[in-house]
Amino acid sequence: MELAHSLLLNEEALAQITEAKRPVFIFEWLRFLDKVLVATDVKEKQKKLVEQLTGLISSSPGPPTRKLLAKNLAALYSIGDTFTVFQTLDKCNDIIKSKDDTSAYLPTKLTAVACVGAFYEKMGRMLGSSFPETVNNLLKSLKSAESQGRSEILMSLQKVLSGLGCAAASCHRDIYKNARSLLTDRAMAVRCAVAKCLLELQNEAVFMWTAELENVATLCFKSLENSNYGVRVAVSKLLGTVMATALIPKQAAVMRQNVKRATLEEVLELMATGFLRGGSGFLKSGGEMLKVGGSVNREVRVGVTQAYVVFVTTLGGQWLERNFATFLSHVLDLVSHPRATQTHVEAVYSRRCVSFILRATVGSLLGEKAQIAAAKDICQAIATQMKAVEAVVNDANTENKSGAADVSASQHVMVCALQELGSLVQSLNATASPLIQEPSIGLLETVTSVLLHPSMAARLAAAWCLRCVAVALPFQLTPFLDRCAERLNNLKTSPEAVSGYSFAMAALLGGVHQCPLGIPHAKGKMVVSIAEDLLRTAAQNSRLSLQRTQAGWLLLGALMTLGPSVVRYHLPKMLLLWRNVFPRSLKELEAEKARGDSFTWQVTLEGRAGALCAMRSFVAHCPELLTEDVIRKLMTPIECAMTMMSHIPSVIKAHGAHLKASAAMVRLRLYDILALLPPKTYEGSFNALLRELVAEFTLTDNSANTTTSLLRSLCHYDDSVLLVLLPHGGICHHTFFFQRMFSHNYFIYRLQMLDHFAECVKQAKGVRQQAVQLNIFTAVLSALKGLAENKSTLGPEEVRKSALTLVMGALDNPNPILRCAAGEALGRMAQVVGEATFIARMAQYSFDKLKSARDVVSRTGHSLALGCLHRYVGGIGSGQHLKTSVSILLALAQDGTSPEVQTWSLHSLALIVDSSGPMYRGYVEPTLSLVLTLLLTVPPSHTEVHQCLGRCLGAIITTVGPELQGNGATVSTIRSSCLVGCAITQDHSDSLVQAAAISCLQQLHMFAPRHVNLSSLVPSLCVHLCSSHLLLRRAAVACLRQLAQREAAEVCEYAMSLAKNAGEKESINITETGLEGVLFGMLDRETDRKLCSDIHDTLGHMLSSLAVEKLSHWLRLCKDVLAASSDMTATASLGGEKDEDAEKKDEMDDDTMFTTLGEEDKSKPSVAPRWATRVFAADCLCRIIMLCENANKVHFDLALARSAKLRNPKNDLLVLHLSDLIRMAFMAATDHSNQLRMAGLQALEDIIKKFAAVPEPEFPGHVILEQYQANVGAALRPAFSQDTPSDITAKACQVCSTWIGSGVVSDLNDLRRVHNLLVSSLDKVQTGKGSSSQLYRESATTMEKLAVLKAWAEVSDDDDDDYGALPTLSRLWLAALKDYALLTLPAEFASQLPPDGGAFYTPETIDTARLHYRNSWAPILHAVALWLNGTGFNASETTEDAPAGISNPQNRATSIMLNPAPATPPSTKSLQEINKDRMHLILGNILLGVELLSVLHRLLLTCNPPSVQLLVTGVVQQIIRAAQDHFQEKRNTLNEEDAKEKDTSTTVGEGGESGGLVPGKSLVFAAMELLMFILVRHMPHLSTKMSDSPSHLCSRTQLPEESARLVAATISILSDLPTLCSPAGCMTILPTILFLIIQVLKDTAVKTVGNQVPLPVTATLQGLKNIVTLPMAVNEEIQKQWTNIIRSTLASILDYSQPEASKPILDEVSMLTAIALFLWSASTEIIGVQSLQNGCMNRFKAALNSPDPWVQAKCYQLLLSVFQHTNRALAIPYIHSLAPMVVEKLKSVEKNRPNNKTELLAVQEGIKVLETLVALGEEQNRVHLLALLVPTLISYLLNENAFPSAPVVSKELHEFALQDLTRIGPLYPHAFKTVMGAAPELKTRLETAVRASQASKAKAAARQPPPTVHSTPTIKLKTSFF
Repeated sequence: MELAHSLLLNEEALAQITEAKRPVFIFEWLRFLDKVLVATDVKEKQKKLVEQLTGLISSSPGPPTRKLLAKNLAALYSIGDTFTVFQTLDKCNDIIKSKDDTSAYLPTKLTAVACVGAFYEKMGRMLGSSFPETVNNLLKSLKSAESQGRSEILMSLQKVLSGLGCAAASCHRDIYKNARSLLTDRAMAVRCAVAKCLLELQNEAVFMWTAELENVATLCFKSLENSNYGVRVAVSKLLGTVMATALIPKQAAVMRQNVKRATLEEVLELMATGFLRGGSGFLKSGGEMLKVGGSVNREVRVGVTQAYVVFVTTLGGQWLERNFATFLSHVLDLVSHPRATQTHVEAVYSRRCVSFILRATVGSLLGEKAQIAAAKDICQAIATQMKAVEAVVNDANTENKSGAADVSASQHVMVCALQELGSLVQSLNATASPLIQEPSIGLLETVTSVLLHPSMAARLAAAWCLRCVAVALPFQLTPFLDRCAERLNNLKTSPEAVSGYSFAMAALLGGVHQCPLGIPHAKGKMVVSIAEDLLRTAAQNSRLSLQRTQAGWLLLGALMTLGPSVVRYHLPKMLLLWRNVFPRSLKELEAEKARGDSFTWQVTLEGRAGALCAMRSFVAHCPELLTEDVIRKLMTPIECAMTMMSHIPSVIKAHGAHLKASAAMVRLRLYDILALLPPKTYEGSFNALLRELVAEFTLTDNSANTTTSLLRSLCHYDDSVLLVLLPHGGICHHTFFFQRMFSHNYFIYRLQMLDHFAECVKQAKGVRQQAVQLNIFTAVLSALKGLAENKSTLGPEEVRKSALTLVMGALDNPNPILRCAAGEALGRMAQVVGEATFIARMAQYSFDKLKSARDVVSRTGHSLALGCLHRYVGGIGSGQHLKTSVSILLALAQDGTSPEVQTWSLHSLALIVDSSGPMYRGYVEPTLSLVLTLLLTVPPSHTEVHQCLGRCLGAIITTVGPELQGNGATVSTIRSSCLVGCAITQDHSDSLVQAAAISCLQQLHMFAPRHVNLSSLVPSLCVHLCSSHLLLRRAAVACLRQLAQREAAEVCEYAMSLAKNAGEKESINITETGLEGVLFGMLDRETDRKLCSDIHDTLGHMLSSLAVEKLSHWLRLCKDVLAASSDMTATASLGGEKDEDAEKKDEMDDDTMFTTLGEEDKSKPSVAPRWATRVFAADCLCRIIMLCENANKVHFDLALARSAKLRNPKNDLLVLHLSDLIRMAFMAATDHSNQLRMAGLQALEDIIKKFAAVPEPEFPGHVILEQYQANVGAALRPAFSQDTPSDITAKACQVCSTWIGSGVVSDLNDLRRVHNLLVSSLDKVQTGKGSSSQLYRESATTMEKLAVLKAWAEVSDDDDDDYGALPTLSRLWLAALKDYALLTLPAEFASQLPPDGGAFYTPETIDTARLHYRNSWAPILHAVALWLNGTGFNASETTEDAPAGISNPQNRATSIMLNPAPATPPSTKSLQEINKDRMHLILGNILLGVELLSVLHRLLLTCNPPSVQLLVTGVVQQIIRAAQDHFQEKRNTLNEEDAKEKDTSTTVGEGGESGGLVPGKSLVFAAMELLMFILVRHMPHLSTKMSDSPSHLCSRTQLPEESARLVAATISILSDLPTLCSPAGCMTILPTILFLIIQVLKDTAVKTVGNQVPLPVTATLQGLKNIVTLPMAVNEEIQKQWTNIIRSTLASILDYSQPEASKPILDEVSMLTAIALFLWSASTEIIGVQSLQNGCMNRFKAALNSPDPWVQAKCYQLLLSVFQHTNRALAIPYIHSLAPMVVEKLKSVEKNRPNNKTELLAVQEGIKVLETLVALGEEQNRVHLLALLVPTLISYLLNENAFPSAPVVSKELHEFALQDLTRIGPLYPHAFKTVMGAAPELKTRLETAVRASQASKAKAAARQPPPTVHSTPTIKLKTSFF
């Protein structure tokens, strides 16, 4: 393929490749040429190029090639020299004139025709002189050409016309005459081409829309008969455009000729003719007359409908706005015309057409303001109609037939008008409020008046319209319901009123689920009572019984949609009603049959159908209430209904066939409810039910040929390409039910059924047979689908055989939908049976059939069968048949004689490729080459074939998948073939084919992004965005979404380049806002959900990648969209224009219409952004703020941003746009639309949070948001008005609290604005429950009140000013907390909840209320805590202003709780006292403390981030401290009372005398449980369960910092627990506590890098000290236990501190410290035991010998403290044992001087120990001791020669020794002299050193005053333990 990429065709390469590949090579070269021609200079090579290109004309190129060839030739001439152009043109003309009519020569002729067209299109008037000849030539050959030639010639003529413009005027008439007759050509492609050609012609040919206007219209109508979709689109475009031009001609044409303009009436009259009478007037063949009952062909009506839309769209939105009233009345007249409504079906069809016209014009062309005006017009139209109807109805005495006809015609008008009105209001949503609020429009009165219309259809439409209004404006929902209920009661005697108002109420109830705020709970009760009343009184008046019965059940059915929370209360009553409506027994049933007349039966059947319908609604909407018991109760009436069904035929026989409809309704409702219930519940009735169903399907009791329309939906969605549109029909619900029954019943029944089906098909004949077959297939297919989904089997051999016979018979059926269903059923059977032999048999059957059959029907059916087999069995199951299937289908696909066979076989091939996955890899190349060949040869008019080719291509790309990235030769070939395939399909004229091309390219981009050329793909996608085909727009947006995910910047760039390069011709809508602007614009026009969501995603991806770089651009986009809000608000007052203005408008009307309605109208955006788009823009705003926050903090710093902007003006930072952000949020927050208000408030909150702290550089001490106070206040104010919905007020409260709490405004007067809003909302909260004016569900009020309280809570957390609202607030807060406490109780305590709800919730809405409480309790609790803190828990209590919702007893309880000591005024207490009081509040009662601890424990089990655990430990500590105070006070008082008897205080504390702790009553036990939980969470091996498990390895590790803090806190609390116990209690808990402490010490005492002591270690040491120093001399028994515990503890520590090789390095220092703690704190009797003493000494010895100087230093420090112990008896053994070792160590330093600071520290600490020993020694021993110390010190002195070169540390040692010696000398002068005298050499060394020192000091002093040096040790123990 690469060889094709050259400017000239590479003829050598072309010669070398095979014949089959040449067309592809040539096409690829032409594609390349198309890209490069524009950019190259072709002067030298032009001659050769022309030769090559013209040579290709006669090489029989295929359709895509000829198109490209013509395009390139034309382009070549237009950029190069033109001197040979006429030569080439003549050559083409000669080919066209040629008499050769063979099919082989045809492609050459067609190419010549295409070239001629391309030349004129590109060069136009340059070829001017030759055009008459060319046109004549084309027209001549048009007469004799076959269909392909005809369409190609017409397309060329179209191009000639467009290139020449008005210059071709002389040929216009000829072309028109020749072309018009072809509008009714047999070939649909030709009709399309003519329509396009004439559309081009009418641009200049004035006669077409003047003199010939009627003829053109008639031709178009004829052309629409028996047309397909393509023809309808083309012809309607022609018709609509011609009509629009006739009305408002194009400027240029009018200038040239004096034209008589048609009036609007004339134009509309002409179009109406087509709609009502069609094309042919009266001459129709008999057959057709029979088929359509003498009415207009449906295709014509649909075509004309589309033409109306084109007509209005061409004239534009402004025209429609001005002429809407005329247009509306015309369109409504269409549907009221008797010709449009001859039969019911036709009437429905016409209504659909008219609704489409209205929706497509009003819905998309008008902006919101204009839509509101249109709604007014529609209202007036309805009112006028209704008046006419009322006149006829009231004028009952005159028996006028015409009146009755008027009424029946008016119903269709009503339906259309009301549907459009409903749709309008629905799309306007809350912006429609002016419609309701303005009394002059009277929308509600008008719509409700239609509820009394004699026709049911009109009443239903009115009910639907009311529902739309209520959903759009939820504040109307409750008033509507009330009004309907009231009218129903007042007009009980009018059948229409009963029916109409009950419809309306049912519709409104059904709409509640779309309104998040719901309706008050009491409305449910109201509906039930109305319904009951209706059902009760139905029998009283026979004129009303039918309506009342229907209405009653309808209301109950609608009630069920409100869900379980409402229905729960009415269920018993409902069950009773259901039971009573059916006969209880056979006897009653027989009595009924004997008794009733025809009318009673009708009422009875309707009632029963209604009851079953209400049941179904209950089962569908309240599954939570469906307990076993309820199902059992429901089954009673259902079983009665089943019994009754079998008796119905005899009833119908007795009383007439008019009961059939009611009976069918009962049956339908029965199947409906059974399909929802579990099949187990009605197993016993399977037989009877199946009999009924089979009779339904086989039309046993039905003379009409009723068919089901479900078959189409049951066939696979992808197969729709095989089916042209089919009519719809009747029995749908039964099939789903049949599916369930079939899969749950016995095989024997299945066999009988299938055989019966086959028999019925044989019996029936003709049309009836088709109908029976359709129904049976729907049933069987549905059943097979059910079996496959439930993974069950089909049954034994005979069942299979029977099913297979049935299915195989239909594979050859002439009806395509039956063939399709048979194929599908075959696949499903294979899936259900799942046996290889069965599958092989089926496949073989089809293989044989396909090899022998020649007819289209069996070829198509069996090829689909193969596809379906593979689809449902998958690649693995059908692998062995793959080769045969593929070879057969590839052969069939080449059958050029039958496009139908090609379509079906290619479709099946695509299925096989899809389902085989990687197994297909071996067949990819042949399949791909076939696909390319067909794409290059199949005529474009066979669109179905091209669609299937597109699907095959997509499937192949998916199969090859990620391999496509590779660079191997085969992969490159496959990839380039795929790209060529995509290019051909992209260029096809059919929108579905183009959509397939886009999805192929999307797949390619996913697998091999580098090879997809975005520079050409993106512009083509942008062009498709304004296509009129939804599927194409969907595909384009889906593709853009994927591209934007990876390469948003490139996508936007290429889109912009399109805007720059677009010439005049392309109507591209990309302006300077780029692709983003287009997508935002599309959001206003599109209604398709999927499309809109893809647009949202695409914009989202672009925003994420580009918003931060192009900030101004994106903010401007959002601002432009949101600015529409302010326009709307400004013009909300409708009809308020001054009269003079209106008059002025009328005067200039003609001129403005004349000038503005030309082309230039296209550039302006069609409509202002709608509310949904504005909401999206507000969300985008929030996202932009978030993206900037993540990108760079400079965006939120004004000073930095300004300097960055100065450095580089291109820097774009968010803070510089703050005023825009505020303005946008303000516009959104004050809009009509509720959703937009929410989004605006959210944006405002985000802005406040992010910018609150940004300082204002020019005014230090201020922040930049201060200047926007007024805007914030103004944005919030509307949200607090009376009529604002609760959710908006709730959101606004949140914003208020954010604003007040942000600290932006410090001045109280400025804050007052926002603050007053909160004060006003507080009044709302105090109104209490059940106020009369309630519009929404009670939980909405709960939400609002709690939001207010939460906002106040947050504000008071931040602010100390209580504004005087606190007394009230605190009461409300406590009430809310009490509610929350009750609501969080587990379900089993539900009976304890107050029956009438709480302060802020009602019992009915408990479930929704819980959520609101959960969101707000935390800040409220915090605020209450702070408030209690501030008032010292001493709140003054006044009950007067308690809110209505809170009863007095509760207030009293609160006051007791809050007033522990009323006698003392709060001001006199110190904080300590208050704190004591506060905890005594809890611990006056130990059980409260225990309860609190267990709550905390439960909290930890469910929610355990470390932060929560830390807070919990804090609370536990407070509880323990309070308990300590409590017990201390107790002990003190006991001590005072019983000073005489010493022993009483020993029993104070937990454990008493026995020492037992009771779980559940003991605070200590509860605390230990909780603390143990935390410890095990962070150190799992502490739990014996864990440490016994084999996977557990005990190890010392360093805990993370949070864990370390937690463990430390836990240990310190644990060590406090013994103080809460009596001595006996202590003995119970101490072993556990000490075990945990020592374990933690052992596990956390690990050496660290900087010798830091970990937190837990510090805590354990402190804890040990606390415990060892407990006073414990109570009695012998306890003393003995205590001694044992302490000894064991020390022994354990000694044991653990033994160093082991396997464990991480133990921190000896911490262990030694622990040992030392025992030595300091415990008495000698306890630890003076020999074995313990030896152990301790060994540890000290080991430490002294440690290689680590730090350990030595610490060891010396600890020894020092032990040697100094006041208890000499304890110290002396240690001195004796360890002092000699110390001396030895210090002596050895002379030879081994310290090398670093730590070693020096160790020596210094050692010397301190020796000094202490000297000081401790008695006078007579002092000389001996000094004799050890002094020589050691002198040995540290350096001699004067060595001093200068010695290291720093050595010098420091020297200094230290010298200082020590100079200090010791004077202390013990006598002993010192003695020692010095005994050793003269010492004396000499000392003197020399002193002299040297003095000399150096003198020198230094001469130079400069030296800094003082402290030689104190640099490192100290973290915590002092002594």
